[in-house]
Formats: sequence, C-alpha cells, structure tokens
Amino acid sequence: MTKFNIKIENIVASASLGVRVPLEKMIKYLEGTEYEPEQFPGLVYRVKDPKAATLIFSSGKIVCTGARSIEDVKRVVKKVIDAIKSAGIGNPTKYTVQIENIVASAKLKSTLNLDKIAFEVEESEYEPEQFPGLVLRMRNPKVAFLLFSSGKIVCTGARKIKDVESAVEMLSGKLKSIGALNE
Repeated sequence: MTKFNIKIENIVASASLGVRVPLEKMIKYLEGTEYEPEQFPGLVYRVKDPKAATLIFSSGKIVCTGARSIEDVKRVVKKVIDAIKSAGIGNPTKYTVQIENIVASAKLKSTLNLDKIAFEVEESEYEPEQFPGLVLRMRNPKVAFLLFSSGKIVCTGARKIKDVESAVEMLSGKLKSIGALNE
C-alpha cells in the first residue's frame, strides 16, 4: 500500500445531549459566543484550544465544525458540556459524538490528465469553463473527490479516517490503471 500524505482539513460532528439548553443563559456563561435568534436559531461558540466552532441549539443538539482530529472534536464537545454543567443549566451524561463529514486533502506524486479521467470514469463531472477541478464520486466508501491537474485532491463525505485513506488508495489505483497520472 502506498502511503499518501493525507491532511485532515475539517471534521463536522454532532452530538445530542438529551437536555434542553436555554441559550439566553448560555451567553452569560460562555465567552466568545454569538446568538441572534432572529437570524439563526443556534448559538455560535468558538473554542480557541482546540480551534473549532460549535453550534448549540436549545434542543440540546451540538454541531462541531473546524476540528482537525476526532480527539479534538471530543475535547470541544466536552468543553461545551462542562460549560453547561458549570452554568447550572443541565447535566448531560448520555451522549454520543457522531462524525458527519471529514474533509481531507492530499497531493498525488504526479499531475493529472483531467480530460482523460472525465472520458474514462463514468462517475466524474468536469466542466473546465466553470471550475478547474474534476468531481469524482465513489460509492464504497461513499465519498466525493475534487481532482486538480496539479495532482492536488480533496476528499469529502467520509465519516471515518480509514475511509479517507482507503478511498485515496483506490482513487490512485484507478487513475494509474487508466493512465491518467502524468509521472
């Protein structure tokens, strides 16, 4: 198996805390929050370490975005839960963090012939007049790729890091097999 230098750019995750969260009270206990209910129903809370943003909803649902590792996602959700507890607003004890989307990038060791890929791969879309990248969808694992002629690729839609790794490996093999790598 070839190793690729895959960089996690963003992880989006959610958690349902099972308690209602009075957002008006949360603003008083959390620094760095934004809450404009007439614009958006959630409270935006930016965490500095690890760097990520959370959306907190009165239903008790949290969405975390911007984290670069699953450990960071868990740390951010824990900070929100600790803030809810210390504010005396609730005591969420049963919750699971669910990864919704992982965005990762990598650089293949060669440039790509996007015209050849568009012609040979059925699951691809390429409109160079509109966007310089080719979109390629994979069914298993269910991910989408943006491919650029420079060899840079972006993978989105995965829910596990190992799915990103196997998808990049499969993509590389497919591109080699159709002769789309300009080595």
